[in-house]
Amino acid sequence: MQDTTQVKPITDPQERNTWKTGFTPQAEIWNGRLAMIGFAAVVLVELFSHQGVLHFWGLM
Repeated sequence: MQDTTQVKPITDPQERNTWKTGFTPQAEIWNGRLAMIGFAAVVLVELFSHQGVLHFWGLM
C-alpha cells in the first residue's frame, strides 16, 4: 500500500509565498513568519515599557 500523504517540497519562490489555508506548507510558512513578528513585538514592549506584556495591557 502506497502512502499518499507525502508533501512535495516547494521549489518555486512564488508558490512558497502564496496565501493558502489548511494544513499546507504555505500556511505553515506564514504561521512561522507571523509568530516571529509577534515574538519580536512582545520583546520590544517589554524592553521599552519595563513591564511584562500582561501588565502593559492591564490584564494583571
